[in-house]
Amino acid sequence: MPNKINEPRAYKSRITDWPVDERPRERLERLGPESVSSAELLAILLGQGTVQYNAVELSKMLLRRFKSLDALSNASLVELQEIKGIGPAKAVTLLAAFQLFRNLQRSKAEQEIMSFRNPAEVAKIYQPLIGSSKQERFYVILLNTAMKRILDFEITRGTLDASLVHPREVFHAAVRYLAKGLIVMHNHPSGRTQPSEADIKITHQLVKSGKILDIEVYDHLIITSDNYFSFKENGLMD
Repeated sequence: MPNKINEPRAYKSRITDWPVDERPRERLERLGPESVSSAELLAILLGQGTVQYNAVELSKMLLRRFKSLDALSNASLVELQEIKGIGPAKAVTLLAAFQLFRNLQRSKAEQEIMSFRNPAEVAKIYQPLIGSSKQERFYVILLNTAMKRILDFEITRGTLDASLVHPREVFHAAVRYLAKGLIVMHNHPSGRTQPSEADIKITHQLVKSGKILDIEVYDHLIITSDNYFSFKENGLMD
């Protein structure tokens, strides 16, 4: 069980004691979700607070602890439960809500993209999937002759090196599905997009193997939650 973080004071009143016009749920019903603050939206998700803190104050504690809504959305199940009053059920509800939003982002991006020729558009699709991951995750996207996706799959998780990302892992499915080419990508949990020496080595190894198999490696993308690096755009695919 994680250590709980206590706040110095408790909110004195229950939300049910507030005037009806000030209650988050009732205001959302009357005026729409845009009329409700982030803390109040979180309170609606939490449902109820504790003996010490009502749901709005509990939500404000979460935002203070994680500094921003973006950081909160990337918190782990254990980290969320470090706040007194946030147990497994509330933590799971928050994780589910944030992941649902990421799924929506990815779904919208996939509907908008016409082909996988534009690195920025490809990054937009996969940022919700791996951009916020706390582990490095290596993905492969198989493409047909029209640069449409055949399928994508994860190769490995963990710090990347040549032993974890081997050409046979990447090209086995490409041969099986008669892919014309592929894009590889991985995330940097640090938030930095600059490729490491290992990233460059892996890329050159895959490009060389692709030439032998006549399956082109079109690009290698490094993904973060809000940015990307394209080996192709930066002339590093040779």
